[in-house]
Parts: sequence; C-alpha cells; structure tokens
Amino acid sequence: MRRRDLLIATAALVAVWQTMAWLVSSSILPGPVRVAEVLIRELPRGLGRHFLASAGRVAASMVIAVSLATPLGLILGQSRKLNQLLSPVVYVLYPIPKIVFLPLILLLLGIGNTSKVFIITLILFFQVLVVVRDEAATLRPELIHSVRSLGAGRRALFRHVYLPASLPAVLTALRLSVGTAVAVLYVAELFATRLGLGYYIYLNGSTLFNYRAMYAGILAMSLLGLGLYFLVDWLERAATPYRFVEQ
Repeated sequence: MRRRDLLIATAALVAVWQTMAWLVSSSILPGPVRVAEVLIRELPRGLGRHFLASAGRVAASMVIAVSLATPLGLILGQSRKLNQLLSPVVYVLYPIPKIVFLPLILLLLGIGNTSKVFIITLILFFQVLVVVRDEAATLRPELIHSVRSLGAGRRALFRHVYLPASLPAVLTALRLSVGTAVAVLYVAELFATRLGLGYYIYLNGSTLFNYRAMYAGILAMSLLGLGLYFLVDWLERAATPYRFVEQ
C-alpha cells in the first residue's frame, strides 16, 4: 500500500470522527485532537507501560502459534493418513469461539501473563494451522519427487520446499489474525489484571468516566493492531521478495 493512500484514508477517518464529535457535542465523544493530546500526555505517565504489556503478550502469542502450527500444518498437508485422522478434530475445534474457555484457562493457569498468552495463542494456532495445511496439500508431488531425486532428505525438503512454499500462507494467516488477536487481548485483559490496554480502557471508561483517556487507550490499541499489521507486511516483503517484483 502506498503512503499517499494510507494518509488519505487516515485523514478521511479523522474527518468523520471530528464531524461526529461536533454533531454529538458531548464529553462521551471527544474530538480526535483532544484524544491525541491525552494520548501524548499519558504515554510517559503509565499508558506506555500498558501498551508495552499488551504488545508483549500479542507478540509472544504470535511467535508461539506460528512455531507450533506451521510444522504441524506442513505435516498434515503432506500426510494423507494423519490428515484423515486429525482433520475431524480440527474441524470440530476450529469453529468454537476459544474466548469462551477464558474463565477455565484463568482457573488452570492463573491470572498472570501465561493465561492471556495461552488464549491468544490458542486462537491463532488454529487459524495458522488450517491455512498452512491447505497450502501444503497443494504442493505438486512431482516437485517433491524431483527434489528427493537429488538426494534431499526430510530436513532438506522442509527447509527448501515445504517451508518456502508455505511461508506466504503463514504470513497471510498472521495478517488475518492480527485483528482477532487484538480483540481477544482486550477481553483477556479485562480479567484479574492491572496492566494492559484492555484494563486501561475499561478502567477509564467504566470506573473513572475519563472518556478522553478511554479513547486514548482505544487509539493506542488501534495503533498496536496497525503496527502489527505493518510488521507482517514488512516480514512478507523481506521473506518473499519475489512476490513483489513488478512484471
């Protein structure tokens, strides 16, 4: 995406926000300039710590989910027997909203970072797994046989065939999962924690009735999601530059 298009879209959204603030004319919906002022003022006063805590949880979840789901997805995509054995389990578990397990996870893993990282990882795991499995299943058998004929073993096949072929699918799954991960993060941080953007937004909006600070937290969480989205875009361009070569 070009920077010009991004700036135009941002300006349009800010204009709509400001127009709605004028129409509502209430402290419940402050304008973007006032919210930006609060965001800048609150970052060194504590909002920055909440942002870093949330960012760390999402980043850890993404790394763990990709590390676990990618190899398993490749195995299922290339092993018809294992896929037939485990596909019914994936089929049953994938549509279930994993967030409903959060109270149980909190009881089992406690109220620390572990439970929050686990629930996000659980959701991302299935999203990455299904995409990678389907992508690996489309690899042409003659391509694999030709590489094997050159003496490549399992490790070489994984490194030079399976992983490069599935990498675009992994990054696509991550891009699609960023919004879900941030949404789940907000819900997870509402429970038994005093650090994180979800807690910050809820505290200021429902307890302190500091709506400007609440919107500053929402804006910070939006920037977190946007930053992660751009990070995945950068990783895609760095890892698969051949997809962006102009024809």
